[in-house]
Amino acid sequence: MQTLKGPGIFLSQFIGAGAPYNSLEGLAQWAAALGYKALQIPCNHPHIFDLERAATSQTYCDEVMGSLAQYGLAISELSTHLEGQLIAVHPAHDAAFDGFAPLAVRGNATQRTAWATEQVKRAAAASARLGLTAHATFSGALAWPYLYPWPPHNPLLLEEAFAELARRWRPVLDVFDQHGVDVCYELHPGEDLHDGITFERFLAAVNNHPRCNILFDPSHLHLQHIDYLQFIDIYHARIKAFHVKDAEYLPNGRSGVYGGYQRWIDRAGRFRSPGDGQINFKGIFSKLAQYDYDGWAVLEWECCLKDADTGAREGAEFIRQHIIPVADRAFDDFAAGSDSRASVRAQLGLTGGVGDD
Repeated sequence: MQTLKGPGIFLSQFIGAGAPYNSLEGLAQWAAALGYKALQIPCNHPHIFDLERAATSQTYCDEVMGSLAQYGLAISELSTHLEGQLIAVHPAHDAAFDGFAPLAVRGNATQRTAWATEQVKRAAAASARLGLTAHATFSGALAWPYLYPWPPHNPLLLEEAFAELARRWRPVLDVFDQHGVDVCYELHPGEDLHDGITFERFLAAVNNHPRCNILFDPSHLHLQHIDYLQFIDIYHARIKAFHVKDAEYLPNGRSGVYGGYQRWIDRAGRFRSPGDGQINFKGIFSKLAQYDYDGWAVLEWECCLKDADTGAREGAEFIRQHIIPVADRAFDDFAAGSDSRASVRAQLGLTGGVGDD
């Protein structure tokens, strides 16, 4: 058994225009002072992390790792959440997601998909140069507009949506396989991969590809009323990354799971800082220890109430307190009997060799 690593912090929600949030070194110094041991780095801010250089230059990757090491930090994973999103966008969402892409490919879905696909492939090469084994991303969505449909959906439509999603991702998964890196899809509403069933459907469509894995984020499962502890029991072999993100669902008589188009603060289901919501993190860390998860526990901070710096400061200690140093022996080893087969057969009153009775 191995003790999982942490605490780590996902930088996306903290990158800003002013120091220390506008450079990787500034963010590293800030995170280390809070007690973090690793950074999950998004790939959509070239001034923070230059993905194109990282994919082709070992020198650049060594410089990045060396810069972080002076603060006692490692990289947990790179993230291409926004780029992964753009690998598959339904036309209904073109305008909403165009802003995630560079100006040169906006308004052209084919070019935007090709750009996003290349970016995620670059992340595979960069991850390998950085010595990483897992990568965080989104799947994108072709079927999402047909969630909970009326009139009832056409089964062929969903079949083709997942087949196309698999066609787009299979070459990317193969590139990650060549580099020895797992693709960890964050199961998230708005993505075609948003729960266990949709992940299974996609996994089957990519022929159980060994690099098709899961970023476990209990907040998104909780707000869908999914048993996130049982989810670990079912999918632990595919869980290769972990976001520590809290949430709460407060039933009321006016709105429900879908939120009523309200702001997060007014929804029945909303995100909270770790420890302020309803997620059973003691149960989660216990399950992950039981199943020998050896990756990072990474704070993803999105709270509708608490200040971000406060959430980051509290989050490091929260994760640290929840990490279970796994035992190297069973507590009742002292009472174990003989490991000699002849001895235990004698204890059972059996004579002769095995099979002679």
